[in-house]
Amino acid sequence: MPFCNPLPQIRIFADWLSRRSVKIAALGRVVAFFIGVLAGLTAISGPAMAQGLVLLRDTETERALRSYEDPLLKAGGLDPAAVKIYLVNDPSVNAFVAEGQNMFILTGMIMFAENPGELKGVMAHETGHMVAGHLSRDTAAIQKATIPMLLSMVVGIAAIAAGAGQAGMLILMSGQSIAQAQFNAFSRVQEATADQIAIKLLNKTHQSSRGLLATFQRLADEEARAADRIDAYASDHPMGRERVANLESEVEASPYKDVPEDPAVTHEYDMIKAKLIGYVDNVKDVFNRYPLSDTSKPARYARAMAYSRMPDLPKALAEINSLIKDEPNNPYFYEVLGQIYVSMAKPELGVTAYQKSVDLMPDAPQLRVALAAAQLATERPTLAKPALDNLKLALSREDDDPFAWYEAAQAYSAMNNVPMADLATAERYYSIGAMAQAAQFAVRARHGLDQGSPDWQRANDIVAIAVPAARAQQGQ
Repeated sequence: MPFCNPLPQIRIFADWLSRRSVKIAALGRVVAFFIGVLAGLTAISGPAMAQGLVLLRDTETERALRSYEDPLLKAGGLDPAAVKIYLVNDPSVNAFVAEGQNMFILTGMIMFAENPGELKGVMAHETGHMVAGHLSRDTAAIQKATIPMLLSMVVGIAAIAAGAGQAGMLILMSGQSIAQAQFNAFSRVQEATADQIAIKLLNKTHQSSRGLLATFQRLADEEARAADRIDAYASDHPMGRERVANLESEVEASPYKDVPEDPAVTHEYDMIKAKLIGYVDNVKDVFNRYPLSDTSKPARYARAMAYSRMPDLPKALAEINSLIKDEPNNPYFYEVLGQIYVSMAKPELGVTAYQKSVDLMPDAPQLRVALAAAQLATERPTLAKPALDNLKLALSREDDDPFAWYEAAQAYSAMNNVPMADLATAERYYSIGAMAQAAQFAVRARHGLDQGSPDWQRANDIVAIAVPAARAQQGQ
């Protein structure tokens, strides 16, 4: 159920259900912006893997999103520690939440939003779904909508078997249409509720809701241009103009409607937006948007990322070093510098840059993982132990990071600790849901570990969980 995509592409409900029926019990609800199939798969655990999403990890962006979301969660009576935020590499103007209190923000949404207020409005809407309990209620709605479809399938298949092929297909399509209409009607009510809660959350946190309204207005304009292709009854979210009208009076009545955004927050948003554009957009488009004549920090940041992708690493170095000169204590600039050096096959220099980023921000797991990867890339035996120490610190914060487990296995191998390398590999496969491989490496690790030790017990735990899970996967 998309939040505000202006051109809904309504899928046949039977197709929607067939691809997600095995996930319904686990996900319950995909809320707010999700229309169409997101391309690509990556080795990610949990809800991201279930939905086939390509995730990006970027400490700078993740921390900005967290700073937007946590006050909204607290205002809604939710525990921020229980909510995970994922950055999805997809150009669609979309965001959604899934059961288990997981929020997914697509890169296209960040690039569409003109300022942090607009993105905060979107996130407030998504938080509204969680506050209202829509995540769990959707399971019942899906099940209820499925009943007419299943009944039509029974009758339709019987008609086809009796030789009335055309009549049978019409019956099948009728059941699908009824099911889709029932679910969409349910969804539109929830979308309107989430809009109302979003404004309340923004008011509670003394933030302007004009950003939310501006996002709807811009999308409503696009929707109006495509009005002849949209059926209001076939949409699972309120139509744009109607939505804007419903929100406008409440936004104008808010005592916080004219509260300005903190300039530091606006600058931060401009930087992460430029960084993402430089990383995911077509290189030509990046330079059209941020020409060489633009010497602003966001422009140089975007070009540094674009040059590193081309690759034109000397120019990428020039751009990022100019930013470091302006902000010598910015850990994210040193992170990019480290990436560039590693890309240039100069991991020793990458280690120095990454170490600086970690020194400036020691509590960031992803920075430590990047530092460890650079340390191991040098192939210097003396750096294997420091790399492992960094990985252990990172995994103590994020124990479901498959890349960190992969690097840990490399570190243990460099230290000739084969049982622990096997256990780290088992953890990597376990984190991505590859249970057969997780069990295989956990069994191997168990044989070489000291019986009764914590690591030996962890190997046993993986075996106990992974073996029956692998059998279940093979039986699907």
